[in-house]
Formats: sequence, C-alpha cells, structure tokens
Amino acid sequence: MPNANDDTSSALSQVQQRAVSELLRVAPVADDLARRFQEAGFSLALVGGSVRDALLGRLGNDLDFTTDARPEDVLKIVRPWADAVWDVGIAFGTVGAQKQARVGDADRSFQIEVTTYRSEAYDRTSRKPEVSYGDSIEDDLVRRDFTVNAMAVALPEKRFIDPHGGLEDLAAGMLRTPGTPEESFSDDPLRMMRAARFAAQLDFDVAPEVVTAMKEMAGRIEIVSAERVRDELNKLILSAHPRKGLSLLVDTGIADRVLPEVPALRLESDEHHRHKDVYDHTLIVLEQAMALEENGPDLTLRLAALLHDIGKPRTRRFEKDGRVSFHHHEVVGAKMTKKRMTALKYSNELVKDVSRLVELHLRFHGYGTSGWTDSAVRRYVRDAGPLLDRLHKLTRSDCTTRNKRKATALSRAYDGLEKRIAQLQEQEELDAIRPDLDGNQIMEILGIKPGPAVGHAYKHMLELRLENGPMGHDAAVAALKEWWAEQG
Repeated sequence: MPNANDDTSSALSQVQQRAVSELLRVAPVADDLARRFQEAGFSLALVGGSVRDALLGRLGNDLDFTTDARPEDVLKIVRPWADAVWDVGIAFGTVGAQKQARVGDADRSFQIEVTTYRSEAYDRTSRKPEVSYGDSIEDDLVRRDFTVNAMAVALPEKRFIDPHGGLEDLAAGMLRTPGTPEESFSDDPLRMMRAARFAAQLDFDVAPEVVTAMKEMAGRIEIVSAERVRDELNKLILSAHPRKGLSLLVDTGIADRVLPEVPALRLESDEHHRHKDVYDHTLIVLEQAMALEENGPDLTLRLAALLHDIGKPRTRRFEKDGRVSFHHHEVVGAKMTKKRMTALKYSNELVKDVSRLVELHLRFHGYGTSGWTDSAVRRYVRDAGPLLDRLHKLTRSDCTTRNKRKATALSRAYDGLEKRIAQLQEQEELDAIRPDLDGNQIMEILGIKPGPAVGHAYKHMLELRLENGPMGHDAAVAALKEWWAEQG
C-alpha cells in the first residue's frame, strides 16, 4: 500500500504498516471476492469502518465493501460464493453474506456487507433516509459521516483511497466530516450522535466546527426514529469511554432531546454525597460500575448506573436545617426510567430490569448500621431476584464519597451483607424462596377450591418463610390453620 504523500509522519507510517498486516490477514476472503467482481466487470473496495479498524490494527471478522455493482448484480456474484446470503438491507443497497475461509492455520467465519455506491439524505419531515446510487467511489466517500470512515482500499490491487485526509485525522485522533458538518448532519442527523459514539469508542476528539454544528443543529435529531437513536446510544454506553460521549451529547444539547433526564442532573446539588452535582456523581458511578464488570460490557448495569439518580430533580427538598433531601427518589426514578426506556423502544425485559435496579439501588442504605436480620437478608435477595449480582455492583458503585473513612465503612458494611447472603444461601435456597406449602397443599389442608383465598394464604405463608426461614411441614401446617381460623 503506497504512502498517502511523501511527507508522511512516523505515526502515519505506523498505522499504514498495521493496515498492511491486517489486510493481508483477511486477503484470502477479500481478494477472492474482489476477483469475482472484477470478472463480472465491477469494482470492489474495502471501505469505512473496516479500513479504519485495519489502520488501528483491530480489524475483526466483519468486513464492509463498496461497489459500483447494483444490488441485483451483487446478489448474482455473491450467492454462488457465500455460505449464506441475506438481503434485508437491499432497499438501502446492501447485501449481507457469511463466508467460512481458511486464514493461516484456522478456519474463520466472516460477516460481509457489500453496499452499492450511494448517497442518502433526509428531507425535513422524513424519519428514513432516501437512497440513491452513485457511480464513483469518490462520490460515495464524500457522503460518509467522518473522514476516518471515508477511506477505502481498492481490491485486489490494494490501492489506498483517501480523498479527505482521513489518515491524518486517524493519526491525530480527530473526528471531522468530509464536507461541512452542516451538510453532513443535514443528510443524516443521527451522525451527530455517531460523533459522540465514535469519540467514546475510539477515545477521539471532535473537531471544534463539528461540535459547533452539533449545538446549532441539535433539534434536527428529533426527526430520527427512536430505534436508531436507541441503537446509537447503546453503542456509546457500551464503549470504552462512555463519559466522553455522554458529555458531548449533554454539552451540545442533543441529550436534551434524546435523554433529557441526564442533563437535568447538572443543576441538582447532591449534598448527601457532597458532589458538585448529581450529574458528575452519575458519570463516576457509571465508570465505577464498568470497573466491576466481569464478562465484558453489561448494558443493563450501565443503563442502571446512568439512570439511578434521575428521580432526584423531582424529589429535591430544602430542609429547615439547611440539608437537601431526595426522599423516595429511587421510586420516582424507577418510573421515569420505565417511561424513557419505553419511549426509546427498549425491550420490555430490559425496561423491567433496569427500572428494578433503579428502584432497589438505595435498599442497602435503608438498613443503617444496626445490622441485618435474617429476614431482611431474605427480602433483599427475594426482591433483587436474578438481578442480585448487578445490584451488588450498582450499590458498591454508588459510593463516590471522597471521605476515605466513610467509603471504607460502606464497603465493609456491604462486604458484611454479601457474607450474610452467602451464609444463608448455604442453609436455605435463597435464590428461589418459596413457602413451605405450595398451592395444592394449601387447598388440601384447608379444604378449599382454587380462588382468591388460596392466593392470600400463599402470600401469608411466603411472608412467614421470609420472616422465619424454613419452618418444616408440621409447623407450616399449624401456622396455616392458625391464620385460616383468624380469617373467620
């Protein structure tokens, strides 16, 4: 691959060297596919994120190509070659494929997308881009979101195409647009969120003119569908540096349109935690939660950390003694979380889990320093259910005090709770707490048929189980009969 120019810096040389090694690694697949396009009279180039990642030395098994072939021609070329083909994106000029190939000593499965040269733009009222096909790769690259994603490698000759200085921007860690930011964001307003997402993923800076355009055009994000906004937000939150992306969304006013509960935290002084504001505290909690992740990024945990205090602005009260209180902010916050996540079209299960974590995040502090009874531990585990491990992480992350003695005391207290849970789990099945008598046994003992009374009896027995632990069959029967007699 030739240098971009004769004055290439050492940083540029290094990224190009990484790209060569990465491209050689996927060459068996890329070159084979390119030859097939060539034989059919078409061009093919690796493009966009694949080239960017190759230059960063992190190219995976997802390969993006662009071509002058129309989608129906792409299908004719790809179908006999690929192991699987899908055309769900064909309306936008994209054909997907899967190909198993031998790379070195191993078989690898590549996910491939081939997209026809195109241009796309929004009108002022549309929520979906209008797609039209182009005839040159240069026209295709100028319509892409950022210069670092507007590079291509023509195949099979491996000719580097970089008309907008993406290589220099990549070496500098800078996000700029190929044309003016205003034109780019008018074409697709979601690109404003993508600027924040790439800043978070790549730890790049955003060019000042891009930030200015984001501030001026923030309102345009409202024409983008909730699903596209949600997907971009997820990628940002799951990135290595979400604080960077979230701060950009908040500072430019875009968050006011897509996640207004977060910028609202900036104005609320959190005297309890002695932080400058709840917003800063929230970002620290998010980063501390990330540090506790064990099996990669956890969207449920990260969303809960981001949203756990959004009920504070609505519940803030100035007490007579000068303190500030946020009574029941966890309950209010859980309702707000459900409403916002539903508006962003999150799945019912994820909405339920994140809302539950927000609701429970203060439960630990409610028991004070007097110690936990067995009953309290059982209820804590029962209420958290399968979210218990995440609740542990969220609760620990929520301690951001700079008072080391206080932080140590809170950590030890939570260590004690986890130890109590482990001890009780050895003695009882805390993960699936049930009454000592099931519904059928209750009906048989009381001589009643299915109905509300069975549910009331079951609930009473469950409360006894939580309060006292396992009772044994005979004691449970006696307790049930005693309760039934009191019902008259």
